[in-house]
Amino acid sequence: MNKSIPPPFRLSAVRNSLALLCLVQCAAVSAEQPETNLPALRRAIKDLTRTFESRYPQGGRFLAELEELEKAASTQQDIRRPFLALRRKALLANPLLDFNEILLVKRPADSPSLGLPQNWQSNCSLQRTGYDDALCVLSFKEEGAEPRTLFKPGGKFVGDVDLHWDADRVLFSMPGPDGRWQVSELNLQKTPSPRQLTGEQPDVDSYDACYLPNGRIAFTSTASFVGVPCVNGSAHVANIYQMNADGGQTRQICFDQEHNWCPTAMNDGRILYARWEYADTPHSNSRLLFTMNPDGTSQSAYLGSGSYWPNSFFYARPVPGHPTKVVSVIGGHHDHPRMGELVIFDPQQGRHEGQPAVQRIPGYGKKVEPLIRDGLTKDSWPKFLHPWPLSEKYFLVACKRTPQSPWGLCLADIFDNLLPLQQMPDFALLEPIPLRKSDPPPVIPDRIDPARTDALVVLQDIYAGDGLRGVPRGTVKELRLFTYHYAYQGMGGLLGVVGMDGPWDIKRVLGTVPVEADGSACFHVPANTPISIQPLDAEGKALQLMRSWMTAMPGETVQCTGCHDRQDRTPPAREFYAMHKEPSLITPWHGPVRGFSYPRDVQPVIDRHCVGCHDGQSPPNGAPIPDLRGTEMLTDWTSVTPGNGGYAKTAGKF
Repeated sequence: MNKSIPPPFRLSAVRNSLALLCLVQCAAVSAEQPETNLPALRRAIKDLTRTFESRYPQGGRFLAELEELEKAASTQQDIRRPFLALRRKALLANPLLDFNEILLVKRPADSPSLGLPQNWQSNCSLQRTGYDDALCVLSFKEEGAEPRTLFKPGGKFVGDVDLHWDADRVLFSMPGPDGRWQVSELNLQKTPSPRQLTGEQPDVDSYDACYLPNGRIAFTSTASFVGVPCVNGSAHVANIYQMNADGGQTRQICFDQEHNWCPTAMNDGRILYARWEYADTPHSNSRLLFTMNPDGTSQSAYLGSGSYWPNSFFYARPVPGHPTKVVSVIGGHHDHPRMGELVIFDPQQGRHEGQPAVQRIPGYGKKVEPLIRDGLTKDSWPKFLHPWPLSEKYFLVACKRTPQSPWGLCLADIFDNLLPLQQMPDFALLEPIPLRKSDPPPVIPDRIDPARTDALVVLQDIYAGDGLRGVPRGTVKELRLFTYHYAYQGMGGLLGVVGMDGPWDIKRVLGTVPVEADGSACFHVPANTPISIQPLDAEGKALQLMRSWMTAMPGETVQCTGCHDRQDRTPPAREFYAMHKEPSLITPWHGPVRGFSYPRDVQPVIDRHCVGCHDGQSPPNGAPIPDLRGTEMLTDWTSVTPGNGGYAKTAGKF
């Protein structure tokens, strides 16, 4: 539980100012590299020679050729052509490139929005027609080879490609016969007829699927019928579901306020995905990396919880052979859609702000400095999409090197080499995947009990962690539990009079549970329900806020160390009082569970205790008295709504 709770906002004046957060203009990050980068190539050749030894037998000869080019360059000779030839030979001799073909998507460059949703959207917000995509393979070691078409539906989008570990079938998204987005599977040995796996309901979109080690499939779907509130619900939220390999037995496993994006299997069998948080926190800087087991249990933040940088993680993938490293495209909110900078992260270094950033690519030897900015990567080049790590040093990736360049496939490395493999002026080449078999991750057994409707939360010590640092022990008497009622599709809005980036959704108070004298608690919660927590003092006052939520699967036991505690801290094992008692049931809050309402729940108290004096009548010759009757409506508020390429300012009455 604690892993999904951002730490409290104890921030510097600059970070605590939302205006500065969104509007500060910083120098552009430019990572563009010279085309003849001799030091970068030398670093890569030396690394390959040292790492692979006899498997990279020509390393010495490549270094000798490079030395000759360096001498020629020192005498002002033009070395561009021989350098590019040497770079291609040396980098393609990498033993990690033990395959001959790359699976890719070939998309016309004039496709609507290039088939990329805005950063507050998912696929179903895209235009559904106007594409002419093809699923292709590229013999990338043959210079000048063009992609060979495997499947082309004709006038449709094809994307979100995921290759099975047996390399004999792929999942992808495209509009189905009814125009809704659907998940399909193509058997590469029996092309060209894919089978559609989703589509049981006519008003639901499904896409962005990945294979799981247990034989099931994770995918995102709009079946929750939730809408993004800041665009009045016009962007339909997609949460993660799972299904059997044949498309049957679908079950929702994420119950989140906003989108889940880019699920993929990790090396240890868990699912890595992005989750957008929008509750009581700046929405432009809260797309976190999360992990969970394939059955939906153990949902916890992996990177970015409580951080303002980076704003967004997209297309994150685990580094093969490494227990914790991932590579991801990072970007802003009102920014170029999905594309951005390529950064390697390692949560072993830390999990907040710039702590986990190992390196930006290109950016050899440079510290990655967090930039607090809404349009995080607008002026940063090159732009990247869809990284596929071959190791912690070498990556296949889609790249647009300059604003004028086409989207092509490249081999990138941590040494600042960016080797073009193929680019075509009128097409974008995207989603590169090595076409080869690979070992699947281990299978994590299911831990849910489908017959149950509840789960158990075990909290060891509410005082552990940053959230209640300095609060005397014994202060916390209860925990208030509440859930959210998310806005439906076509609903929601910018009711900025209530709070900035605050209560977008209705809070429904479930009730309270007791906290033991040693700070421990053990209690039942409803399963499949987003739950947030407030520790309360003896008067029922909240001591801290959970600007996030947790969700437990049926029959799951969720364990938490403390309030806003961090994953990198391991508390000492000890007995605690709550473990020796029966788990608590939630004590309801003044009646049935319902949405919290100021007029219904607060105004009667004001009427009873305050309105006798604060009744809107100012005494003669006296100072005006605030009117607390709750009958005066605000009419002078404004909100800013993202529009096409800018903002539209609206005013209203509340």
